[in-house]
Amino acid sequence: MNNNQISNQKIEVSKGFMLNDKDYLNCLLSSLKEMAKNYTTAMTEASNDSLYNEFKNSFEKIILLQRKVYEVMFRKGWYTLE
Repeated sequence: MNNNQISNQKIEVSKGFMLNDKDYLNCLLSSLKEMAKNYTTAMTEASNDSLYNEFKNSFEKIILLQRKVYEVMFRKGWYTLE
């Protein structure tokens, strides 16, 4: 392991044509990141306070879920930081 990396011991997953838990979580995390970016844009372009607050509530739920998915991946050693 590189001395500049922060990670946990990696849990191995099956390889091949079938998707595994790491694949599913990686796809989910990527989708949540993209959704968070889109909600940020929507909030900045909201035409009124009511719409802004709806977008903000959804955004907050998405970033909490994003954090939970990241934490699971990090604990399993599937996400490392440098």
